[in-house]
Amino acid sequence: MTTDTSLDLRMTRILPASPEEVFDAYTDAEKQKIWFSILDEEPGIVEIEVDLRVGGRQTAVWGPDRDTLFREVQTFQVIDRPHRLVTESTGSTPDGMTMTTHIEVTFDAVDGGTLVTVVQSGFPAVEVRDFFSQEVWVGALNRIEAYLKSVATGD
Repeated sequence: MTTDTSLDLRMTRILPASPEEVFDAYTDAEKQKIWFSILDEEPGIVEIEVDLRVGGRQTAVWGPDRDTLFREVQTFQVIDRPHRLVTESTGSTPDGMTMTTHIEVTFDAVDGGTLVTVVQSGFPAVEVRDFFSQEVWVGALNRIEAYLKSVATGD
């Protein structure tokens, strides 16, 4: 069996909080419900359930309305709070397309906060990988950063 590593995504970002705070923002359902929509101009639907244990699942359903919902189910394979999280993720779009990938996120303390490193593999095409690296992860990390800043300032 061979893997096409050219389809792997790897990105990093420094977030302004401790590894514990970033890990918790990333994995806690109530915090996710806030940051998932923190930058939206119009409120949408965000439903999240998390069973944070090896073998447990996180289920997220979100979108602008009931007719346009995205869904992601992540099964936790490794949980090393606050350093590392490994999941198998199966996502689906409102039109029924599905994709399963492997995601590893690490949280390392650095001056100024936490270096978050995301490695995701299993993309079916370069275009999908590029969409995730340029839109999906950038958007998620922007939202988490906005959430962490709002918590730090009490907004």
